[in-house]
Amino acid sequence: MTNQEPDTLAELIEDCTELPAELRPAPASLPEGRTAAPWEVDEGCYQQVADLEVYV
Repeated sequence: MTNQEPDTLAELIEDCTELPAELRPAPASLPEGRTAAPWEVDEGCYQQVADLEVYV
C-alpha cells in the first residue's frame, strides 16, 4: 500500500470522507445565542477621529 499526499482540495476531501466514523471528530456544538449589549460612541471615541477630515 502506498501513501500518496493529495494534490488538490477535492482529493483531500475525498480522502477524508473515506475515514471510518469512529475516527472522525464529533460535530461541534454551537453555543446558545445571546443578545448583544447595546453600545454607544463616547467622547473618547470622538476624540480619536476629531481631526480625521484633515487626512481626506
